Amino acid sequence: MQLQESHSVTFAMSYAIVGLSRCAYYYQPKLPDDSVIISVLNAITDRHLRWGFPNCFNRIRKLGYQWIHKCVYRVYCELKLNITAKP
Repeated sequence: MQLQESHSVTFAMSYAIVGLSRCAYYYQPKLPDDSVIISVLNAITDRHLRWGFPNCFNRIRKLGYQWIHKCVYRVYCELKLNITAKP
């Protein structure tokens, strides 16, 4: 931090001055690798064209994957599977 270099302040004091926790300063977000979720969703929706999210998610659970529904729904919406096709 620039505060430590210019004023010879400790790490703890600089975090307190800025109002930032030590955990937040060193936090590195984990980038999700959605390639497996994408491939499983594509395989399910290729077979069952009219299935919505609940049926797809239940099939994913029956296949043995333990993904959280929010993560699967985010990928489901990114693939634009939530948009209904007009007949």
